Amino acid sequence: MFRRFAAIALSALLVATPGSAHKVIESGSPAKILNGAILVKPQSRWNRLQQRAGTFQEVWTIDGDRLNKIVFYAGVPVGQPLLRERSKKRDPLPKVAANMLLPDIPVLLERTYRTQYGLAIMSIGKQEPATLGGQPAIAFQYSFIDPDFEVETKGEAVAVMLKGKLYLVAFEAPSTFYFDRDVAKFRELTRTVTLSGA
Repeated sequence: MFRRFAAIALSALLVATPGSAHKVIESGSPAKILNGAILVKPQSRWNRLQQRAGTFQEVWTIDGDRLNKIVFYAGVPVGQPLLRERSKKRDPLPKVAANMLLPDIPVLLERTYRTQYGLAIMSIGKQEPATLGGQPAIAFQYSFIDPDFEVETKGEAVAVMLKGKLYLVAFEAPSTFYFDRDVAKFRELTRTVTLSGA
């Protein structure tokens, strides 16, 4: 177990080193997500990673994306997946649907992760009404086992459908130490969200 955790820490440090492509988001500074689709004012320091797994995705981290990260999905339109598909024919991802209801969003995320990352173990936990950017939203918890590191990752997300587009903000971190340490920073950040379509 210690070796696996050390491997995660090492990969995270490599992601967060100055040689990696990232931009520091200072505490208290307004920040635009994906050209202003989402606006936030974080109250703690984050690193914006330049690599993206899709057109509508942006990732922030404190210590490296294997240890803690916020994932923004901003303005995903009907007919589009959350992530860039590896193979539209062999491994098609679920798409945002025009008739999608708030309870459908956790299922969309689960099906996306299972397909894209080959997750055999993922579960959706508590779901409850919430607000995001002043709009009615759904908040939900989830967890999964990363097949590469065999460590449980916990997640918490808030999502809304607005004018035919999906906005989802999620926090993910290993269930050991990092999730409990940093989830409050995520919750604090979601309270500052403004949505461009609102």
